[in-house]
Amino acid sequence: MKKTDFQYYIGGAFQLGIGFGVVSLLSRWVTGNTILSSPETIIKYGLTGGIGYSLMGALALILFGILAKKIRDRFHDQQTIGDVLRQRLTPLGYWFMISILLVISFHSIFVQAMGAGILLHMIFPLPVFSGMVFFLLFCFFIGGAGGIHRIHQLAGINVVLIFSAVIIIPVYFYIQEGVYPVYEGIKLYHPYILYVKNMEAIWFILTAILIGFGQVIIDRATWQRVFIIKKEKLRMTFTLAGLIWATIPLALSSLIMIIIFGRSYDSIYSLLFELIGKINSTLLIVLFVLFCFSAISSAISAELHAIVSLIIKNIVGMLRPLNNKEKWRFTYLFSGAICLLLLFIVSILPPSPIELLFFFGNIYASMIVPMLYIILGSKTLPALIPLASVIGTAGGFAALPIMENLLTIWISFSLSSFLCLGYFIYNLLRTKLTVKV
Repeated sequence: MKKTDFQYYIGGAFQLGIGFGVVSLLSRWVTGNTILSSPETIIKYGLTGGIGYSLMGALALILFGILAKKIRDRFHDQQTIGDVLRQRLTPLGYWFMISILLVISFHSIFVQAMGAGILLHMIFPLPVFSGMVFFLLFCFFIGGAGGIHRIHQLAGINVVLIFSAVIIIPVYFYIQEGVYPVYEGIKLYHPYILYVKNMEAIWFILTAILIGFGQVIIDRATWQRVFIIKKEKLRMTFTLAGLIWATIPLALSSLIMIIIFGRSYDSIYSLLFELIGKINSTLLIVLFVLFCFSAISSAISAELHAIVSLIIKNIVGMLRPLNNKEKWRFTYLFSGAICLLLLFIVSILPPSPIELLFFFGNIYASMIVPMLYIILGSKTLPALIPLASVIGTAGGFAALPIMENLLTIWISFSLSSFLCLGYFIYNLLRTKLTVKV
């Protein structure tokens, strides 16, 4: 396959083994939100919440790994989630689902860009706009114009930088401060963090696992990796990626304990800024900056690549045939347009990553059962299946004024599940009656 072929842009030229598959998944799922939201979780829900946040990502990847082999067995000729939807749904259901995926894609990349804006502003004494121009230009050349080949060229470096930072920096701090004084300081100033019988945190964990699995099962970039990792290595690759990913939020949370163990604080974002100020080694400051840059740039590049692939192959390509040259021209055009849009939005909106995550949690939760039906079902499915996710989402949002946010996410999940189950039973009964007649 030539490098100028658009198929090369989407899937590269070779299949990945376990090692590189894990690296590719980690570079996708260690994001700016991981850096910002995991410490925020431990502050809000204590140690139990911090462990739960790690479980969310780990279980989501492990569970999807179980499905991944089934996906490859059934849809071995495909390259994207859009290809599978086209094979399994009616035209109406397909366009319905693609519309939902587009909304989710732009939300996902926007949340990533928002996290990037916060981190860049904390690390560098520059206006958000200036930092984001440089950052998004980099992502455009890697994920937008470079394709999966260029993303994988940098994935190994990204993961090395990420793990160097989350191992070396906490060890450095704990050697300086000592574990026992940190524990005593937390016990004195923030005892709620050590309170483990926290029902609110357990409720948060269960909901977070639901959202996490919903995120992974419709993540465009993760689906593309399902088709480029060797089939027999898929389950092990996702399992290892999940287990390794779980260590990163815990390491980041331990860093926050170093900052707060002897005093109070104003906000979680000020703590991250103070963390940078507390690192008195130039080498470790450089390592922390590279860690943040690697995590957020690799996640946004992967998301940008997945969105552009979906638009070119599963939207524009379905509306009219495109030759290879046109596909590349549209790739540059859409990548540039998305980066410009992100630059504009991030420059004007106030940031709050964890709230954004749960704002779309209703959509992620309501997509789980319809996607399972699409993956595991045996016949072409009607538009009712994707519509079930919209009804579930709408039901969850409608309940927001009278119920807690976490509870509405479960309502969204239950509604879409009930509709899919109803259609399954109806279809089963109809088939049996037809056979008898």
